[in-house]
Order: sequence, then structure tokens, then C-alpha cells
Amino acid sequence: MPKPSTRERIEERADTLFYERGFEATSFADIAAAVGISRGNFYHHFKTKDDILDAVITRRLAATQAMLEDWEADAAPDARIISFIRILIANRAKIMAFGCPVGTLNSELSKLDHLARGRAAGIFALFRDWLAWQFAALGHADRAGALALHVLGRSQGIAVMASTFQDEAFLRAEVAALESWLHGLVVGQTHS
Repeated sequence: MPKPSTRERIEERADTLFYERGFEATSFADIAAAVGISRGNFYHHFKTKDDILDAVITRRLAATQAMLEDWEADAAPDARIISFIRILIANRAKIMAFGCPVGTLNSELSKLDHLARGRAAGIFALFRDWLAWQFAALGHADRAGALALHVLGRSQGIAVMASTFQDEAFLRAEVAALESWLHGLVVGQTHS
């Protein structure tokens, strides 16, 4: 695998710092120091912090799309939805430390009334649309959008509470409850 370019390293470290510290609290100097480059070299690749944010959002959109495509390898739509739900377990340490990377970025950009908030919301839109497609494939086309938002909203709530209370047992129990709800939906018991 080829060594990442300086620009790619800047994007990667900025992504991590925006997640762990927040966009507003992360400076050019923080990112340059994390990459191990001078500010002059940094400015060669990115002129403004908004340019970096745009690159981070593009990076996250691409990573999300690739992950969704990987999940498509699962044969059944309910197995694909389980993959989405279980991302909370797979990323539990980071979620408990910093919250959901998508949720925290969207919340911060909304509070700042930042112009990039619409693009960042595109990450949630990818999840929403993909989940709706899965629910439609399960035979719930008439309410696929509502079911998708239910799963997306509940997963965000789980992430917030797990981070707030530092409670992995809560996270695991809620993931299990969401999986049970999905199983009930699949076999025809439509309670929420």
C-alpha cells in the first residue's frame, strides 16, 4: 500500500481532531502539529479551515458509502440493518469517549450555523436512505422512511446516553433491544 500523501495525512488527522476535540476547538496549528509539518506546508494544501472541513466531510461521505456497499454483501436486508445497529458495539470505545462522529459534527455545525452543515447532514442522509431501502426490501415500503428514521434516531440516542453516562452495559442492552425490535418487525410483530 502506498504511503499517504501529506494532504491525505492532513485530512486524516483533521478528521480525528474534529471528532475528538470538535471543529471549532481545533486550530491549524493543532492539525499541523499532529501531522508533523510546518504551517507553511499546511497552507500549501489547505488555505482555510473550511477547506479542511470540506475535505473531512468528503472523506466521511466516501467512507460511509464504502461501508454501506460492504454491508450489501449480506444476503438479507435484516442482516444489513443489523450491521448498521452493531456499529455501536464495534465503535463503543470511541462512542463512549467522544460520541458519534456523525452526530457530534452535525450538532456542532448546526450550533455554529455553519455553511457546511448541509453537506455534513448528507452523511445522515446516506444512512437514512440506505436504511429505508432495506426496510422496503423487507416488505415495509409504505413506512420505510419512518422506520429508517426510527433506527437512526434511536442509535443516536443510544450513542449520546452511552457517552454521557459512560455505560457500556446500557449500550449493549439497547443494541440488543433494537435488534429484538427488528426481529419482531421481520416476523410480523410491528411494535416499537
